[in-house]
Amino acid sequence: MGKKVRKSPVWAVALIVLGGLLTVVGGGGAIASQALAARYAGAVQTQDLFGEGVSDEEAKSDIKGPLNFLLVGIDPRKPETPPLADSIMVVHIPATLDAAYIFSVPRDTFVEIPAFAKSGTGAQRGKINGAMSIGSHVSGQPLPSAAQGFELLSKTVSQLTGIKKFDAGAIINFDGFKRVVDAMGGIDLYVDERTESEHLAPSGKGRPYRPKFKGDEHPYTGPKKVYEVGNHHMVGWEALDFARQRYGLKGTDYGRQRHQQQVMKAIAKKAGSSDVVTNPVKLDKVLTAAGKSLTFNGRGKTVLDYALAMKGLRPDNITTIKLQGGGLIENGRYLGEKLIPATDDLFDAIRTEKIDEFLLLHPEFLNTNAAAK
Repeated sequence: MGKKVRKSPVWAVALIVLGGLLTVVGGGGAIASQALAARYAGAVQTQDLFGEGVSDEEAKSDIKGPLNFLLVGIDPRKPETPPLADSIMVVHIPATLDAAYIFSVPRDTFVEIPAFAKSGTGAQRGKINGAMSIGSHVSGQPLPSAAQGFELLSKTVSQLTGIKKFDAGAIINFDGFKRVVDAMGGIDLYVDERTESEHLAPSGKGRPYRPKFKGDEHPYTGPKKVYEVGNHHMVGWEALDFARQRYGLKGTDYGRQRHQQQVMKAIAKKAGSSDVVTNPVKLDKVLTAAGKSLTFNGRGKTVLDYALAMKGLRPDNITTIKLQGGGLIENGRYLGEKLIPATDDLFDAIRTEKIDEFLLLHPEFLNTNAAAK
């Protein structure tokens, strides 16, 4: 049986990592929030994701907005396999620190990837999800470094968006996503478009895999798990499976972005619900599961530092943005996706703190599909 590719909606776990902690620290919970938050933050692994080293000195928690975070999910592969960025999300927090604007960069976006001395590579053109793999090569070492790959990816995203510097970054793994959703007791989601699973059977087990021949985009056989239009309660494997699908959706990968953001908002809503925050046992499981799924770098600030600074952020203040584009064809060959020209205006609005004005004039960039009805 061939290897099954797993793709994680990383922003969902990241939102638990930040939003769940915000709820505990800033929401006036009925438990000893500071102690639990500190234990949770201690479960987060810190690595150098920006090539600036990791300081052992205690930084002053003087966080001020606006802020930009880069959150990346990678396939859990063999240690010797260079990582690909299967999910790339940018979170923008305005100067008020009480709202969030989130967009996903399509994996196949065709970009200029900067030269990177650490991996011995020159400037090149390619799909943005490959930047992490290119940057992960460590000279003289047998194993790639996801952290070093993140550094090149961050430079590539900065070049694409014009955001010169990310205030924090995170790598989130697939297994952590399922653990977080299950620790919460599942999520409630409104499915806005009939969605068939490419990977799983109705029972949740993997569909039989056949060798992939050239041009065969559907190497799985047998009955499929189907998510019909309507309200659903999803456990971890269902939420992940639903967010992975793109075949048969309107806009394919752009449709998957929409579903991923719906899952994210559903998780944020559940993380802030009384069912979670007033249940010490469940809350502890949710936060520790999220912490263990995360590799974080806050440029000298911890997850707890950011949580305290953004204690006014609530799920209702999260705006999800959808990027749009189409196939880029050169000499009859598909190179990847090209974002529409107005995307540059969106990026400029983020940099200049005029995002609300932009979205008022360009409502087509808003993801208005509700997560639950």
